[in-house]
Amino acid sequence: MSAAGLPGRGNAADPGRLRVLGVRHHGPGSARAVRRVLQAYRPEVVLIEGPPEADSLVKLVGDAGMVPPVALLAYAPEAPGTASFWPFAVFSPEWQALTWAVEAGVPVRFCDLPAGAMLAARTASDAVTDLGDAELGDELPGLFEVGDGPARNEEGVADEADSEQADAGQAYGGQAGAAPEGPGLWEPDDPASDLAHSDPLAVLARLAGYDDPERWWDDVMELQTDGDPFDAIAEAMAALRAGAPPVGRTQAGRLLEQRREAWMRKVLRAELRTGRRVAVVCGAWHVPALTGRLPTVAADNAVLKGLPKRKVTLTWVPWAHSRLATASGYGAGVASPGWYHHLFTAEDHPVSRWLTEVARVLRAHDLAVSSAHVVEAVRLADALAALRDRPLAGLTEMQDATLAVLCDGNPAALGLVTAAAVTGERFGSVPESAPGVPLEADLRAYARRLRLKFELEPRELTLDLRRTTDLERSRLLHRLGVLGVAWGVQRVVTGEGTFKEGWTLRWEPEFVVAVVEASLWGTTVAGAATARLLESTGSLAEVTTGVEAALRADLADALPGLLTALDAHAAADTDVAHLLDAFPALVRSRRYGDVRGTATDQLITVTEALFIRICAGLPTVAGALSAEAARALVDRIDAVQDVLPLLGDPAAERRWVATALALADRADVTGLLAGRLVRMLTDAGTWDTDEAARRLSRALSRGSGHAAEQAAWVEGFLAGGALLLIHDDRVLGLVDAWVRGLDDEDFLIVLPLVRRTFGAFELPERRNIARRARRIDADRIRRDGRDADDGTGSNGIAPDMADWGAQQRVAAALATVDWLLGPPDPLLRTGE
Repeated sequence: MSAAGLPGRGNAADPGRLRVLGVRHHGPGSARAVRRVLQAYRPEVVLIEGPPEADSLVKLVGDAGMVPPVALLAYAPEAPGTASFWPFAVFSPEWQALTWAVEAGVPVRFCDLPAGAMLAARTASDAVTDLGDAELGDELPGLFEVGDGPARNEEGVADEADSEQADAGQAYGGQAGAAPEGPGLWEPDDPASDLAHSDPLAVLARLAGYDDPERWWDDVMELQTDGDPFDAIAEAMAALRAGAPPVGRTQAGRLLEQRREAWMRKVLRAELRTGRRVAVVCGAWHVPALTGRLPTVAADNAVLKGLPKRKVTLTWVPWAHSRLATASGYGAGVASPGWYHHLFTAEDHPVSRWLTEVARVLRAHDLAVSSAHVVEAVRLADALAALRDRPLAGLTEMQDATLAVLCDGNPAALGLVTAAAVTGERFGSVPESAPGVPLEADLRAYARRLRLKFELEPRELTLDLRRTTDLERSRLLHRLGVLGVAWGVQRVVTGEGTFKEGWTLRWEPEFVVAVVEASLWGTTVAGAATARLLESTGSLAEVTTGVEAALRADLADALPGLLTALDAHAAADTDVAHLLDAFPALVRSRRYGDVRGTATDQLITVTEALFIRICAGLPTVAGALSAEAARALVDRIDAVQDVLPLLGDPAAERRWVATALALADRADVTGLLAGRLVRMLTDAGTWDTDEAARRLSRALSRGSGHAAEQAAWVEGFLAGGALLLIHDDRVLGLVDAWVRGLDDEDFLIVLPLVRRTFGAFELPERRNIARRARRIDADRIRRDGRDADDGTGSNGIAPDMADWGAQQRVAAALATVDWLLGPPDPLLRTGE
């Protein structure tokens, strides 16, 4: 037979013309081994597991601007939200294969199923591939690439695939997912065979006598610096696949795996027909499917029949180490990207170099770590590795030595190392020549002009809106917010005035997808944001939010259409809740005329008319509300109260006070709303504290209602802050007396409400209230005649009274301990 033909089952390629390198997708030992074997084998073409639509992007790998970690992004322009990533780090075997081929001038092709076929099966609701699915299908966390897990319908029955799967099963001899023939590792009904698909690494580790699959894999692969492990990997995978039942797999999952492997063989056959030496770099699970006894061409074609298709676009995007970590949810992730990066880039003295870097991290946090500490930590790590029979100290030994020597046993200090060194955050970059949508190009040019960098590390930025550059930066960040690209998140800047704006900037890799999706609205940031706002005019709240966003982002072209929609909604909407939701955004929008130089005169008439309708309609919706509805109304009233001073209209403020006064005296208003109105009128100066105390006393009297309703009144009253409790002993005394007067049952009912109320106060405020409450309690005890006649202490409290208070607290604590421990042992009670 011809080595290039692979015409049917039972035939194999000439081993001198083909090397299949089965790898784990991210690992320094695997990456070094791939590069070492490629250098020795010198293939004439390299096939790499990945989407074939990316073949034209391989040339960018050698560009100086391409710095891993990076990822291939595939997205469907006609299906928003349909996208997936293929990540690469410098320690990824596939990346080393790419760079070796580009440097050696060897052609490279991706040989996995086309991305268009994979994305075609995805719906809009779950179209963006989970970061755990690096290969758009069936990765398991930290393991070889295998099939996906069980998917079941609402009745708990495995989903059935279409009739194509039955045809596929017949093409492979009647069993979907049949493995290559040969001696198997499994005995019939061996329960361990269940792990063959779900966790092959665990099976091999168990057979080797390890209880930790990760530790075994590190020992045999990632910590090794020489040798050719790929024949052994291929043999192990063949043994695992031979005879292993496809348990826990859906038919759809098996069909996907069959189609992927059939496509790989199709690409491989085409290359072998040329007579060139071929090297294939793929997930280790697929190696037996590309070597040995293979299905016929007709069988593979039958599996690929009816393959769905979708038009997709691919490009390179920057990626991050944190997105390669298992903790991020990435299924093929590794526990410690920073450690793996170190192992790959520091082949000589990796232990001492790592612990030196750890010491630098700790010193940056003002922890005292000397060179002697580092020396002792290196000795301990090496000793632990020898004791555990490891070829080199691994991360476990490094962490143990770090904790014991460098951190003095402090887990919090070790946490600093984990965040800074073990994860080892790095953010890659791609050349500007990488394909991208016009919107992305406009964003990059915009950011470059404003000297803003796409950085992964959070960066705080305080903008002065009186400066042209800062004003433009603010506009850019607000426009991106409209488009759903949260590059900047606003933060509170105290004491800076309205001309200051605080932001926290952090660029996340997945924002690239958001930019691609936003490109449907336009080719520039301003144009896309304008179009996006003009499409969001379905309700009054949406329109008012859009008006505010347009003013913040200086989207003048969006304002005429938004204001027209605002007039229409404001005139037609009779729901007071909608009016209350819309009002704060309109009021905030009016002030931008002074701060940003934007004309807002058109808003004044609409805002004033809206406020009049709120004051007229609020009394009709405030009565006989449920607890949930009352809380929602209180939140809306608070929002109006917060922005009312921005109007600068005394007449509006008087109208608002009159509305609140009318509501506060109504019997059908819930306690939460009544208490909040009383506090609001007190803070506004309409009522003095005497009136507030009188109303509080009346609300807390025994005949005023259930304890829960009283607690809601207190919650509403104190929601305005703790200052009234701190500075007015009458109010604090009333609340204190009410709590003391509750019986056990009522106290348990109101406790959650009281805790929520006081939990909203700052810690210094709570401490101040507690001190004043103790003083009030001491005064009460003195008035009740509990103080002795033999003098008082320096704090004004009688010594015997202080002892009495201490005794009461001790008695309460002992009663709790007795209840927890149960009845005492009779033997202990009798002293026997």
